[in-house]
Order: sequence, then C-alpha cells, then structure tokens
Amino acid sequence: MLTIGQLAEYAGVTIKAIRHYHERGLLAEPDRDSSGYRRYTAEDAIDLVKIRTLAHAGVPLARIKDLLDADPDTLTEAIAEVDQNLQDRIAQLRRTRDQLAQLRGGDRLFVSPEVADYLDDLRGLGASERQIHLERDGWILMQTASPEDAGLWIAEKRELMTDPEFRALYLEHDAAYDWPPDDPRLPALADRTRDWFTRHHSRSECRPIHNPTVARLAAQSQPGASSPAWDRLARLMEG
Repeated sequence: MLTIGQLAEYAGVTIKAIRHYHERGLLAEPDRDSSGYRRYTAEDAIDLVKIRTLAHAGVPLARIKDLLDADPDTLTEAIAEVDQNLQDRIAQLRRTRDQLAQLRGGDRLFVSPEVADYLDDLRGLGASERQIHLERDGWILMQTASPEDAGLWIAEKRELMTDPEFRALYLEHDAAYDWPPDDPRLPALADRTRDWFTRHHSRSECRPIHNPTVARLAAQSQPGASSPAWDRLARLMEG
C-alpha cells in the first residue's frame, strides 16, 4: 500500500498531477485508512503509469480514460489519430516559425519581394524611416486593392529611381517634411518637380506615369502623412 507521495515518486509525477487525475476521473480515489490517509495499490500504480505515458505521448486527457482499458486495435487507431493531430500541429508551428522569420526580416512579411527590395534601396539612398514607412504602407494598400497593377507600379517606380534627377527630387521632398511652411526653398522645389514631370511625360507618351506613383512624391496618398511644408508644397505644385 502506497501513500500519495510514494505513488507520485514511483510513477515520476507530482502529487498535484495525481489530484488532477482524480478530478478528471482518470484515476480512482482510494478510501482513506484509519489514519485518514489514502492508500494506493499496485493496480493504482499501473493505471497511473499508463496515464502518465499516454499524457506524455500527447494524448489529450479527455481521451485517456477511454483508452486505459481499450483493446489493442482500438488503442492503435486512437494513437494514429493523435499522431496525425500532432503532425498537423507541427506543420502549423513550422508555418508560424516561418512567419516569425519573415517578421525578423522586417518589411518582407507585408509586401512583395520587389517592393521589399525597393524599400531597401531607399534606405541605401538615405531616405528617412518615416518616408520608408509611408511607402511601405502605401504599397500594402496598393497590393491589396490591385495586385496586378501593383507589380506594374513597382517596376515603374524602380525605373524612375534610376534617374539621378528624380532621386534628388525624391530625397529633397523627404527632407522638406521638416521645413517651415514659409521656407523659401519650397517654391523652387515645386518648380523643379513640376518641370521634371512635364519633361518626363513628354518622353513617355506610351507609358504614362500612374497617379499613385506621382502622388507618393508629395506624400499625399495616406491619411496623416503630411506636414505644413508638404501641404504648401502640394499647393505650389498644383499652381
């Protein structure tokens, strides 16, 4: 006859686990002896070892009670089902790990590889993180609204960024975010930008620039993505 402590030590489980198995109806509670202690038999020890083994193998506690006295065929079938569930969980965990790896990669979880490469290029050019985040969020919206067109837009944008004059205008627009709205550099920047687009349109009649791409230069395509200087710059460009 064993006390609950001795039974726990023998089976390699905790006393708390044994009490939990009692509560779940997996292990019968023995009567107390004259001293008020529960005494467990060898049969209880065997049942506890079976419960521990099945639980450690991943069998849900709700299934263990039915399997303790199951015939070999039933037990084999149940274990196969548990094994399939574990394989499904492993596959899901692997997918989750892949997503976490993408998260460590930053933007690549949310945008296409082409857009992610473009954002990396912007960092290399010295664009601000604020501007890069605005770009990323804009591309997320564009890819969701029109995946096919987004592929054309990013190809166009990357081609535009090969133009040294366009790159200079882009970076100056980025820097202008923090300028005061009465900064004397704003009218000149607006004139140069308008002139560039006029000349670019004249050279590209067969492939017009999509409006979302143009709008990104003034950073007006997203709510809250503005500043007093950008607001004035947009008005100057319209004029």
